[in-house]
Amino acid sequence: MPESAGRALRLGVVGPVGVGKSTLIGTLCRALGEELSVAVITNDIYTDEDARMLRSAGVLPVERIRAVETGACPHTAIRDDVTPNLMAVEDIEADFAPVDITIVESGGDNLTATFSPALVDAQIFILDVAGGGDVARKGGPGVERADLLVINKTDLAPYVHVDAEQMVADARAARGGLPVLPHSESDQDATGRLVQWVRTILDDHRHGRHVPRDPGPMAPHSHGDGTVHSHDGEHAPGGEHVHADGTRHSHS
Repeated sequence: MPESAGRALRLGVVGPVGVGKSTLIGTLCRALGEELSVAVITNDIYTDEDARMLRSAGVLPVERIRAVETGACPHTAIRDDVTPNLMAVEDIEADFAPVDITIVESGGDNLTATFSPALVDAQIFILDVAGGGDVARKGGPGVERADLLVINKTDLAPYVHVDAEQMVADARAARGGLPVLPHSESDQDATGRLVQWVRTILDDHRHGRHVPRDPGPMAPHSHGDGTVHSHDGEHAPGGEHVHADGTRHSHS
């Protein structure tokens, strides 16, 4: 059984600027906060505005919502050096023990942003229809391999000339069977499915059935010799990539 099964489920929420991360977290806190012990850590570069918004909305007691001001690129603090976030998570879990779920919100970033499994146990990647109907089929590590992909604000699709059903179909094709959830704040059925997904992940986490996966910083790609690789290895000096099998490839 994973060691993480004995502590709170740490759930990351990540996606580009403006997709509705904070609002979705507020929805989860309202739905789960009375039955479970929930805490939230928000991220932004120079502000705690997301934390203040969630506190003012009354989704949880204000002391259960804390902010990390990263002072650097958002993806750095959730993937490259997770120390400030991990300290904030451990502190809030100690202060309100036992905590069932700690939600960590990334600062708004681009399609390459993913959480390190050293910080979170599962992650939700969010797109929204206003970002363009083609975004889902363009892929990326979070789009393709996060534990859940949410296509948000589907109620806005007619106003931004996006075919939401096609966007969802493209997302499902890109994800190879991993779950995709069309969602809008006004769709109670979709919100119910979102909350149930979180409950299921929490139950799997508690019983050691959920193993944190790393979506990776890059999508699978092909080299000039026609071979296809997933970036589950490490980068070596000089721009080479070291794959899990020990082979090296230059990206020059």
